[in-house]
Amino acid sequence: MNIKKAVGFYETFERSGSPSRDTHYCAGCGHGIIHKLICEALVDFGLQDQTIMVNPIGCSVFGYYYWDVGNIGAAHGRAPSVATALARTLPGKTILAYQGDGDLAAIGFNATYQAASRGEHFATFFVNNATYGMTGGQLAPTSLVGQNTATSPGGRNPAFEGYPLHICETLNQLKAPVYIERCSVADSKRIMQTRRAIRKAIEIQRDYKGYAFIEILSPCPTNLRANAVEAARFVTEQMELEFPLGCFRDNTADAAPRVLRSATTNLHDLYATNAITAPPPPATKFVEKRMKFSGWGGQGILSLGIAMAEAGRFAGLHSSWFPSYGPEQRGGSASCTVVVSDKPIGSPDTTEPDVLVCMNRPAFERFASTVRPGGHLVCDALIGDTTDNAPAGIRMTIVPATKLAADFGVPQAANTVMLAVLNHLKASGIPKEQMLAALDASFAKKPKLIPINRRIFDQATTWCEENLPK
Repeated sequence: MNIKKAVGFYETFERSGSPSRDTHYCAGCGHGIIHKLICEALVDFGLQDQTIMVNPIGCSVFGYYYWDVGNIGAAHGRAPSVATALARTLPGKTILAYQGDGDLAAIGFNATYQAASRGEHFATFFVNNATYGMTGGQLAPTSLVGQNTATSPGGRNPAFEGYPLHICETLNQLKAPVYIERCSVADSKRIMQTRRAIRKAIEIQRDYKGYAFIEILSPCPTNLRANAVEAARFVTEQMELEFPLGCFRDNTADAAPRVLRSATTNLHDLYATNAITAPPPPATKFVEKRMKFSGWGGQGILSLGIAMAEAGRFAGLHSSWFPSYGPEQRGGSASCTVVVSDKPIGSPDTTEPDVLVCMNRPAFERFASTVRPGGHLVCDALIGDTTDNAPAGIRMTIVPATKLAADFGVPQAANTVMLAVLNHLKASGIPKEQMLAALDASFAKKPKLIPINRRIFDQATTWCEENLPK
């Protein structure tokens, strides 16, 4: 009898600290079968070297020790978010998300639902074994009515725990998914049906046709307290009654291949609106700047950050905008972080900003000590006297931005005043032309405000020239 060696895996698995060909999965678990079917398809289609697998939290968290592809980890339930980022920034790659029912159907359900609704270009393999397998067999969103688990010892009671979630049926309400199927690995016949479904989902990625979702019913002998045969019978005789197998949607034939967009697409084209065009990018090398803007909601903090991020984009640079604010529309704390760089940005947040703008005293007290040594702190005069607690080792500038905006006739324009101050101080490193283009773009839907804010910017610049050191 000839046994074919599984392909697409590393030659040895190093998870235990010594070379081995043993996985960590329990005897009778379906994960190993599913891994084999996925890897086999990637090798057959010649996609192994261009595939990135997003590994979740759950029984398959150590999958990256096994499949010989690009691997990236994701926070609990966030595989769809990571896969979305990969698909959008690495066009042409084959992106696969691999998740269990606790990971996908509980904490990660909304991420999956929204990715499917958008029709993101990746495939999700959803392993449904009706339990939280890795953490001790607690009740999962897909546990059956009456099923005994570690947290439902008397059986799942719909009056208390609700009914099992049907993920395929839920996603089938959406317009965007190309392919949705539920299958099983409980016996040989079902495994062959699953093999076909997995290959189709991967072909959809190869042909760049959109979102595919494969749910795979899988036995979990350990948490069922059953042997392999009994666990497989649980899948076929009980789980399939609740989760019937079948193809819910296959639009493969009608789905047109998507146009690949380069990750270096000219950002000027994406952000030029209402005939507002960005000046050509600067030719000099740009030193990355991490900036934080903070104050009250209603002071234009988030808008100021957006304008700075847009200025970076108009300059042909990578930029990100990361907001943080309370539930209040006005009066609550608000802040945002902007990163501008000539290289791809790894994180949109920062703990030590190069530039910090504080529009009120609470923002100063909370963030002033975080400015990087040698960085720049720019504050509205509203912060009051800082003689006793001004940070050492940084450049600090105080400007009556709110008062100036009122004196200039537009009290709401303190953020425009502050943008002019940052330009005068050359704190961001972005040329004036791009900052003005971004200011114009921020009022593209209210063009009458463009000349008004241009005037505020010019008046604030004049004030800076007369009152701030060169």
